[in-house]
Amino acid sequence: MKVEELIIYGKKHIHSDLVNILLSNLLNLNSLELLNHLNDIVDNELIELYKKQIEAVKNKKPIQYVIGNVDFYGNIININENVLIPRFETELLIEKTINYIKNKFDKKIDIVDLGTGSGCIAITLKKELDCNMDAVDISSEALEVAKENIKNNIVDITLYQGNMLEPLNKKYDVIISNPPYIAYDEEIMEIVKNNEPNIALYADDNGLYFYKEIIKNSKNYLKEKNIIAFEIGQNQGNDIKEYALKYYPDAIVSIEQDLQGLDRFVFIIN
Repeated sequence: MKVEELIIYGKKHIHSDLVNILLSNLLNLNSLELLNHLNDIVDNELIELYKKQIEAVKNKKPIQYVIGNVDFYGNIININENVLIPRFETELLIEKTINYIKNKFDKKIDIVDLGTGSGCIAITLKKELDCNMDAVDISSEALEVAKENIKNNIVDITLYQGNMLEPLNKKYDVIISNPPYIAYDEEIMEIVKNNEPNIALYADDNGLYFYKEIIKNSKNYLKEKNIIAFEIGQNQGNDIKEYALKYYPDAIVSIEQDLQGLDRFVFIIN
């Protein structure tokens, strides 16, 4: 079959934008280049894979899992159903955190990413900053994904298996985390609920459990000058700020918004 015929076939089953993403990925072309290859013949093995992918997308599997990777902050991050799909909001968390770090430190720093999942936060910060980077996850399956991404992106990151701060034994300048923060009774999109790992989505205490655990235990793992950076649920900012000030009464605690104007980040600056 020709590329043009595969496009026509795909459009009968799924949205044309998703067809272009699948074919571009399979043929190692961008969507504009695809238009210049409409008459190319595609081998049978790729055709069969394409049809399976079409079927998976049609059955509500996220296209990121179907393809098996995402472009995150300019880095290719492999993913599967054992880790969350990295999202643009987390790229914004990294961008804001980098700005805070550059304003506060003029030395090589120590950073830990708690609940690293695919490793996307840790890998990006390691590439963008002069730092020693550690990352933690409780899931051995997630750590296998992170390990693969660390290798593919050629960065030096130490991985720990355990619950947030528990496996660590040193002090850091920066703690960063996008932990599970959805309350168990909260309504979320079916495609997320049915595909992404529950362990990375849900938390007790109306979604606040991990923020409180990190804040409560963090003093033992932080240097005197430090930053804690969180991605949060849109209704959690004030509760997290109040809790942070209980443990860090002299800190600057900033609730910041995503591009939609929703509360999405908390920064605790000591």
